[in-house]
Amino acid sequence: MHLIALALYHRDGRPNPRVVRFRPGALNILTGESETGKSAVLSIVEYCLGRQTFTLPDGVITNTTGWYALLVQIGTTRLLLGRPAPKGASTNKAMLVIGDRTLEVPTADHMHVNADTTAIRTELSARIGIEEFRFQPPAGAGRHAFDVSIAQAVLLCLQKQNEIANQSLLFHRQGEQGIAQAIKDTLPYFLGAAGPEQATRRHELAETNKALRRVNKQIEEARRRVEDGEAHRVALARMAADAGLINEIPEALTATALDALLRQALNAVPDIPSLPGQDTRRERLAAERRALRNQLQDINNARTILDSWQEESTALTGELHVQLSRLKPIGLLGAPPGDSNAQTCPLCSQRLPSPDPQISELQDLTRRLDRELDDLTALQPARNRHREELEAQTREIQARLRNNAATLEALNASDRQLRQAQDQRTQLAHIQGRILQELQRTSPQGKDDLADLQRHAERLAEQTAAIQLLVDADEVGAETENRLNEVASLMTAWARALGLEHAATADEVRISLSLLNVVLRTPNGRRPLTRIGSAKNWIGYHLVAHLALHTYLHRHNRPVPGFLMLDQPTQAFFPEEVHDAVTVLDADWEAVRAYFALISRAVSQNNGALQVIVCDHVSLRDEWFQEAVVENWRGGAALIPTDWISAES
Repeated sequence: MHLIALALYHRDGRPNPRVVRFRPGALNILTGESETGKSAVLSIVEYCLGRQTFTLPDGVITNTTGWYALLVQIGTTRLLLGRPAPKGASTNKAMLVIGDRTLEVPTADHMHVNADTTAIRTELSARIGIEEFRFQPPAGAGRHAFDVSIAQAVLLCLQKQNEIANQSLLFHRQGEQGIAQAIKDTLPYFLGAAGPEQATRRHELAETNKALRRVNKQIEEARRRVEDGEAHRVALARMAADAGLINEIPEALTATALDALLRQALNAVPDIPSLPGQDTRRERLAAERRALRNQLQDINNARTILDSWQEESTALTGELHVQLSRLKPIGLLGAPPGDSNAQTCPLCSQRLPSPDPQISELQDLTRRLDRELDDLTALQPARNRHREELEAQTREIQARLRNNAATLEALNASDRQLRQAQDQRTQLAHIQGRILQELQRTSPQGKDDLADLQRHAERLAEQTAAIQLLVDADEVGAETENRLNEVASLMTAWARALGLEHAATADEVRISLSLLNVVLRTPNGRRPLTRIGSAKNWIGYHLVAHLALHTYLHRHNRPVPGFLMLDQPTQAFFPEEVHDAVTVLDADWEAVRAYFALISRAVSQNNGALQVIVCDHVSLRDEWFQEAVVENWRGGAALIPTDWISAES
């Protein structure tokens, strides 16, 4: 896969995009002054290849661009990968168009979302030859499985400015969480040392080991149940013997004999006397007690009514005495002879202002009150007799209640021995119930299940051993190192050609899979890049590592994109804050020329299979260099045209 063109579309919808074209299978150089957008090219390419996170900083490019597009070619097929400018920090929206060699960068009115990043990566992965398989980490590794795709392959194709000069990191985004391990997991596949077959075997091995552990756990649980069941059954047999359900248990007892004893105890019928029919007598006593209590309650209610009547009679008697005490003095007076006029006062014989009741009426009232008082007095003995009768009935009922309670207590006392017999019956029934439950739980079927589990575990162990032999035969680690040996031979030759530090005396310069860095094997031991000084050497070793790795990948037709993008590989040769390397006079131009010459030579040796895109300040006068320049952003030229900026402002 090579890059054909990079296109940016203005936010205002103008039809023609800004297009940067690349030559496939060749060295492509984007040179220019600082702040012209050179470093942004790599981030845009990565975004168009399906990365969801948008890494371009806010500025002229993000303020003016509405769509980003990348035209790539894989064999005779071209794919247009479009991504709209995200509204936030990330997006998965995309546009995917597939065509032949005639497919070109479209105008703005053809840009629309019709896919997502997953579709882009799936399509690219399939077309560059990445096989469909899911990487399974080793058992207990503590990380998740993932699908191998172009997402991991592209990490081998990009080198940002802060990565190519880093002595601790060799690959793109290696310092981000999880990326270094993803590179370690997938580099053997991209080198050809491992493939879906090995991953499938490792997955099968992990699954069979998991199944074996699960079955072994079930076996332990079943065996523990059987062992615990034996001890529990012996304890039940002893309980049955103590309760008289079976005879004494012999010392040597087999499982079969134990089963027979338990079944004998289960079927035993204990000789326990039955309870006599006392329930009817208790019910009769209880009914009598309820009736007596009801009678007592009725008597109490009647006595309450009698007491209330007595209180009312006493109050009425007192009131009558008061009234009589007021009326009886009137009987001492007589009416004037021949005068029955109610308007004459009987005391002073004077005329009254209003007529008074007749003296005869008052005397009649007095006599009537006397009769009522006599009647009330006559009723008092009857009330007293009734009270005495109620009290006598109360004493009789209370005596009968005491007799009832005494009879019931005597009945309960006589039942004590029979209740003990009933408790014994309940205890024996409880023991027989536990024996029945145990016999059902630890039936011969349980032992058969244990035997089945053991046979299943044996089959899984045999299967695991067979798969383990295949996995061991894969020797992915050793095969990876063998393939890295071929990469190391190129790295060593090119490092010596560049005159990198320690390269001349080193036996070998290679990539360490465990460190993910360049390591020199010297007579004094291994020397990693972290123990080598100077940014010039760090950049030089990065160059030889990536050029050698891509050369190997091309020779063995491995499914990795055939381009390598390098951002500022000569930064170490210029003073800080350089604006334009063309104006720098004190740089080591011969070393710069040697670096670019190595890149050009590596591209030529790959016979059109490798495309290298370099974004740098450098602009050498050599003819071969100038022929490789595809964009020169000086004198106002830049990734974003000036008319875009003026329109934006």
